[in-house]
Amino acid sequence: MRTLWQRVSAVALLVLSLGNADAQVTLRVAPHSDLKILDPIWTGGYITRNHGYLIYDTLFAVDEQGEVRPQMVDRYDVSADKLTYTFTLRDGLLWHDGAAVTAEDCIASIKRWAAKDIVGQKLMSFVDTMAMLDSRTFTIRLKNRPAC
Repeated sequence: MRTLWQRVSAVALLVLSLGNADAQVTLRVAPHSDLKILDPIWTGGYITRNHGYLIYDTLFAVDEQGEVRPQMVDRYDVSADKLTYTFTLRDGLLWHDGAAVTAEDCIASIKRWAAKDIVGQKLMSFVDTMAMLDSRTFTIRLKNRPAC
């Protein structure tokens, strides 16, 4: 028996393969429950997580081959000592009200997520500092060099 996700994926692939990329298509989905909480940080519910991935950008995302690729990030760099990670956001990132997304927003979002999520709490235990370099660039500095 196919899962709901397999069915939705199959329908999405079918719709995407049907025609011109410029054509407007309505995809109707019947999720497994009602969407009651829109904030994926506040709940671990699958329906909220799935909705969040459909409408919110992330710094990095997984492509169709399962490879992690920059999404909001234009470029990133790792220092020679592997302690400092520098991220530069791509141009044109906007909030719903038209205001530019900034490095400061990204740092605040990471902190908000890490305060609530158990994986985020563990990851932040390795972080020394997060700092904004300019409106589109921020760094994450680790306490110790990663073992891997």
